[in-house]
Amino acid sequence: MSYEPSAKDVKELRERTGAGIMDAKAALAEADGDLEKAIELLRVKGQASAAKRSGRSTSEGAVASYIHATGRVGVLVEIQCETDFVARNEDFQDFAREVAIHIAGSPNVPQYVSADEIPEEAKEAERKVYAAKAAEEGKPEDIIQKIVEGQISKWAKDVALLEQEHIRTDMHEGKTIEQLRQELAANTGENIRIARFARFAVGESE
Repeated sequence: MSYEPSAKDVKELRERTGAGIMDAKAALAEADGDLEKAIELLRVKGQASAAKRSGRSTSEGAVASYIHATGRVGVLVEIQCETDFVARNEDFQDFAREVAIHIAGSPNVPQYVSADEIPEEAKEAERKVYAAKAAEEGKPEDIIQKIVEGQISKWAKDVALLEQEHIRTDMHEGKTIEQLRQELAANTGENIRIARFARFAVGESE
């Protein structure tokens, strides 16, 4: 016999997540009454819903800054959202700061917000380097292309901010910046977008 969620459990789950009655019942049924598991299921569903919100306008937001303790590295990052209410939300402000901290300290300094922003000419330049290296190593012609595309995919993850795992792995459980963005979007119910960033380091030119 399948598990039938009690009214008490449904009420508690709704109070903790803001989910609708049917969604709460379905999550509890799938989790066999495990409240924490049901919350996680609803969180995943919320992240999926956030993906649908990605096309909505983001005319509000905030600019966060971070200066490393040495005073030699500084970051500015613009995070956009849909309403001023969310822009002033503590979770939103924390996310913006965490992104700035990551950009300042990441060993792979991000060059673009997302992989989609990487210009084709930049990818082509990298392809030539990887192809030449593979040829020098005596790789067969028929697999050089596969090697090159694999290297390009890895390189794109190294230089795209959203693809990078946050440097504070213990605090963020090894999640990428994109996963953290999706979580915030799910929790706020708004489209959250990292618009742009700038990193400054003493002695480094653009």
